[in-house]
Order: sequence, then structure tokens, then C-alpha cells
Amino acid sequence: MPMTRASRTVASPRVVSIADFRPIARRRVPKAVFDYLDGGAEGEVTLRENCRVFEEVTFRPRHAVAFADCDLHTRVLGFDLALPFLLAPIGYSRLMHPGGEVAAARAAGKAGTAYILSTISGHKLEDVRAASPGPVFYQLYLMGGRAAAEAVIARARATGFAALVVTIDTPVAGMRERDYRNGMKELISGSLLEKLPFVPQVLSRPGWLIDFLRDGGLPALPNVVIPGQGPMPPVDVAAALAESAVTWADLRWIRDLWQGPLVIKGILTGDDARRAVDAGAAAISVSNHGGRQLDCVPSSLSALPEVVEAVGEQVEVWMDGGVRRGTDIAKALGLGARAVLCGRAYAYGLAAAGEAGVDRAIEILRTDLERTLRLLGCPSVAALDRSYVNVPKAW
Repeated sequence: MPMTRASRTVASPRVVSIADFRPIARRRVPKAVFDYLDGGAEGEVTLRENCRVFEEVTFRPRHAVAFADCDLHTRVLGFDLALPFLLAPIGYSRLMHPGGEVAAARAAGKAGTAYILSTISGHKLEDVRAASPGPVFYQLYLMGGRAAAEAVIARARATGFAALVVTIDTPVAGMRERDYRNGMKELISGSLLEKLPFVPQVLSRPGWLIDFLRDGGLPALPNVVIPGQGPMPPVDVAAALAESAVTWADLRWIRDLWQGPLVIKGILTGDDARRAVDAGAAAISVSNHGGRQLDCVPSSLSALPEVVEAVGEQVEVWMDGGVRRGTDIAKALGLGARAVLCGRAYAYGLAAAGEAGVDRAIEILRTDLERTLRLLGCPSVAALDRSYVNVPKAW
């Protein structure tokens, strides 16, 4: 079978790390789409810190040991996964590639791990669920109001979504300056006249534009169905998030509607972690929204130890933010995370080469992590603990 252009891209000797996907993605998609994927809030201090902070944690290897293989399996929410990392929710993934969320879910399932679908998806949740042989979780924003949320929770339950992930760090949207400058709001939801100043950046990527038009353009949000009105039309992300704030009282209401595992995402302190336990969470994700909400908050990795100490073994603790290498995953697991969520790490691959790019991104992280365990002298991800890492005294 001849190789497709996407297959040739990911098979290229240039793509040996997640970072290698970034310039390929930048060349393929319009500036507004790339910066939406790549950018953060305000001065992007937290965005940078999420990645930089991994350099502060070093390893304590155990030498003169060897294993026939290293076990990467872990158990998340009762599911046995082949990998200790999940694919995080990424809104508007269909803008990056027509396959979007369906392609990402399929890649996750093939690799034996879980995928989390964003509310801000261009594909129906039923199609995304059908694409993966593995567990798929649904990330909930309260877009469209409670009636719309009730409807999508019912659909997710009926379709076989395995868990509900509620993000709590979006009372308003962060100021994502790149999106503002690039006209992301106008390109998504503006009038034709409002779009005109930003059209040249789209025309500069003819390959992407052809794929986009063949795909039918940007669809309405199929999983945000407002009673009496139908699917919500494409909206600016900032406007959408501003209408979807979640409170602890809302979590009690959501808990009553959803009888399966509940995950609370967006925890940065021990106090909020304990409140999440009281709210009935089965897992919590230590997260600062990839540096896209409140700037100048702690990196997710540096906040992880406080949260782990606060909840002990009561719930699973996940972490997301800045994960680009297998060594990053190993450090987070060593500091107490049960699993990590990878967002930009696979989204760069999706933007660069569609599903083949996601496959390759997962394989890079898997290979990185297995090699790291072998070099650490650690037989499995289950055996990783703080004895394998040096933690900065300031933490």
C-alpha cells in the first residue's frame, strides 16, 4: 500500500520527538489555528513554566539492574490501560484536521489508552465513542445552560462514555492574546465583513483550506443541543467559556445526574482537592488548563505534591500540563500521579498529519517512557515513586 503524505510526514527522520511536530503543524495550518493550539493566557508565564519546571526534577536511577521488559500498564477508574497517559480534551480539534476528535479517539483506542472528548467538539459524541475500542470519557462544560447539559449527559451515558470529566477553572475565559490578535473570534463566529481582515492567513494554507472546505467548513457544535433551538452554532471560545462556569453546587447536581465515575479537572491546591473528594470525585486532575486560563499560577507539576498529600489514597490523582516527553510522564508518576493527560503533545501531531500524527505522537511517548524506566532501573510504572526522583527543596 502506498504511503500517504501524512504517513511520510510522521515516518520522516525529522520526527523523533514531540517538539518535531510543532514546526510541521505551524506550516500546515493557518496562524489563527496554530496559535489557538499553541498559545496561552496573557504573558504565557504559566504556559512556559508548565514545561520548564520538569527540568527542576531530576532522577535517582538504580544501576546494574536489567529487565526483559518494563510494564507500562496502569489502572484508571477501573479500566486497565496499556499506557499511563490519556489523551486530554482539546476543543475545536476538527479545525486542526478534519479527522479531529474521531481520529484522536481512534488512535487512543488502538494504543490501549483512554480519550477525553471536549464539549467543544466538531464531531458527534456518538461517532467519537464508536471510533475507539477503549474507554472514552466526556469533558463537560455547561454551555447552553442546564437543559443542554442534562441532554448531553444523557447522551453520553446512553452511548457508553465511561466517565464524566468536569473542568472547574473557567468562571470566565483567560485572556488569550494570540487569539485576540489573530481574529479567532471573527473567523469562527463573525460576519463576512468581520472575517475579511483575517482571510489572508487562511488563504496562505491552501492544503488546509481544501481539506477544511471538503469537510464542510466549521460545523455547529453537535454535542451542545439547546432545547427548542438545536445545536449551538460555532462560537468564540472565550464567549463559550464565560457562560459555562461550574460551582461546587453545580457539582452536586451533576453528581445526581451522572451515576458513573466523576473526574474534577482544574485542581491546584490541597483545599480544592479535599472539596473535590467531598463532592464525590473518583479522580481529580491537577491542572492549570495548559496555561490558558489564569496566568502566573503554579505549574501543574509543582502543585502535584500538595494535592497528593491532601487526598492520599482517597481518589486517583492525575496531572496535565507541559508533558512533552516520556521523562515528564515518569517524573509526574514518581511524584504521585496515577496517570497524566497529554494535550498539545498529540494535538501537534493531529495538526501536522491527522490520525497518523496522533499515532506517532503516542508511540514517541510510549517509547520514551519505556526507555526511561529501563535507564532508571524501574520495572514498571506501578513501581515509580519518590525514591526515583529528586524534588526541589522549595516544593
